Amino acid sequence: MKAPAFTFERALTLNDAFDLFEAGDGEALYLAGGHSVVPSLALRLQAPETLIDIAEIPELSGIREEREMLRIGAMTRHAEILADPLVATHAPLLAMAAPHVAHVAIRNRGTIGGNLCHADPASEFPAVMLALEAEMEIASPEGHRRVPARDFFVDLYETACAPGEILVALHVPVVGRATRCAFDEIARRQGDYAMVGCAVQITLKDGRITDPRVAFLSVGPTPRRVPACEQVLNDTPLSADTISRAQHALAAELEPMDDPNVPPAMRLHLARVLLGRLLRQLENDHV
Repeated sequence: MKAPAFTFERALTLNDAFDLFEAGDGEALYLAGGHSVVPSLALRLQAPETLIDIAEIPELSGIREEREMLRIGAMTRHAEILADPLVATHAPLLAMAAPHVAHVAIRNRGTIGGNLCHADPASEFPAVMLALEAEMEIASPEGHRRVPARDFFVDLYETACAPGEILVALHVPVVGRATRCAFDEIARRQGDYAMVGCAVQITLKDGRITDPRVAFLSVGPTPRRVPACEQVLNDTPLSADTISRAQHALAAELEPMDDPNVPPAMRLHLARVLLGRLLRQLENDHV
């Protein structure tokens, strides 16, 4: 299929974008990297009268450290996340997840802001944002606001961004020296949507775990943190017994979506396997 006819506009400032969206009278759509929007146009799942390119807005670009936080512009490409030394140093979990995002061609063009606003529950970056306890900076004609990642992902393909609002940047707390993290997913082939994925970040203090954060992707309509599992891990040594108890805690927290290709019981089993694999990796790294 081919996309329906539309008018193409390029915004050079946030105010330009807001004015163009308002002029579209509810029939306008923002365009970032295009890897979500363009296929939806081709399939005629969306048919905007106006497509507004926001790629050239300076405020949406750049990665920099600001007051113990890492600011990542929403137009940052996936490939930049993978290669940037600030991300590797201050948000290594994000850098670990980046190679799992689709394929090289998509990572070279796709943007982290577009990825997060698409809110695909099988995508890697939304789960990582939960584990990092990031804040999303959202702009509208009325000003800027910050929304914690836990409140940003509302439902399947739905976020806290209201129509016409723009995700400007992500604000990620920088990690300390004692922070350890790991990411992995189980997929049939590299680049396929994951059957399950997991992001883990912990702090080790005097051989015990503090501030454990575990987030899963592809287990429901939104990415999921698992508080009961995190409670099992908190203030305990990273040992085989701790790992086993954390795995068993998942049964009470995860209710995987029904899928004819991956039944819920299998997805839960894979989540346990993956969590154990990542925690053992962190245990071995600590030795």
